[in-house]
Amino acid sequence: MAQREKKRGGSMSAKLQRLVQSAAFTCYMAVLFAQPAAAATDTMWTRFSTIIADVYGQLVGISTIVAVTAAAVALLVRMISRNERAVAEATSWLKRIVVTWIVLNTLGFVVAYLQPLIQGGQYTP
Repeated sequence: MAQREKKRGGSMSAKLQRLVQSAAFTCYMAVLFAQPAAAATDTMWTRFSTIIADVYGQLVGISTIVAVTAAAVALLVRMISRNERAVAEATSWLKRIVVTWIVLNTLGFVVAYLQPLIQGGQYTP
């Protein structure tokens, strides 16, 4: 009798598991097929532009945090160290950090202001 209860409990669990999997699959398919209808106004290029702008925004935010942290470490080494070689290397790293951060931010500035000039494949001054 106890074995029958275990079998029933196991089969009920398998039925419940199949029901949950079917419900999840149905919801997934509904979302999958509803998305193209919602995005019908976007072209591939506008969506790509949005994604790239978002990725670039995240990159600039992360690079700013990393640059400030690395620059703080380089400045501390420069101020605290008595070794001339360490001070020279810290100064060199500080210059590299500043130049890299300026280049990353300038790329976004250039793209943001040059993109309207070449919109649609035609240059309009």
